[in-house]
Amino acid sequence: MPERVGIVGVPPLEIIARLNREGAEIVDLDEPQVQESLGRTATLVPQVYCAILRTVVLNALHLHLDRVFVDVGPGKCNGALHIADTLADLLSVPILCTENRDHRPFGFPLCTTAMPLVDRFVRITKSVQSAAPHEARPPCKALCGFWGVPPRDFSVLKPFPPQTHVFGWTRCMENKTPADLDLERHCDPHLPTVFFTQSFCAKSALAWRLGRQHPQALVIDCDVSPSNSARAKIEAFLALSGVPLADDHASG
Repeated sequence: MPERVGIVGVPPLEIIARLNREGAEIVDLDEPQVQESLGRTATLVPQVYCAILRTVVLNALHLHLDRVFVDVGPGKCNGALHIADTLADLLSVPILCTENRDHRPFGFPLCTTAMPLVDRFVRITKSVQSAAPHEARPPCKALCGFWGVPPRDFSVLKPFPPQTHVFGWTRCMENKTPADLDLERHCDPHLPTVFFTQSFCAKSALAWRLGRQHPQALVIDCDVSPSNSARAKIEAFLALSGVPLADDHASG
């Protein structure tokens, strides 16, 4: 029976390729996998940790896993290292710490093609589980940009039009080079851009710095799910920038 292997962050390509060859089922512990409240982690993880890392622990409490690989290098965050220790206390399976310093670019066709943004983020996060080359896709002429990490709740992406270019760590994720800081820093000063992080994420400092330097930027963070206020700020920013909202969102 195939192993069920959890991953946190983006483990090195060598590890993903080996798991693919072994036929392992890969489970992304950064994404919500169970219908349980994050409050279940309150005694295990401080509330000042981002919702992504709290989600990792929540998933680990409820899923049967045979192994877990945690990227604790510069491509993730220091918090992941301490979460790995927490998982080692909670689980009776091996918790394997890795550092993804891969530098061979895989490309990021999903980040620059025209497609509903939620659909693209689903595919980008899923692509971490495979070592296969990306499917070629034509780039689009962008109307705006989204910079940052994949949000825990993808509903924050709904207002963006299909012609949104994706920057930041999400682009590094699709490129399979999560520690590429130069790529993470890259954004287009000609595009109105939303700089997004999860609340309490260390990447907030980079988002604020890039946002201050950008001529047309909105810097925003969300904890577990986006509030009505956060959605309204994004919609207003896009509208005032002359960017049409996504058809499915604008139609209600």
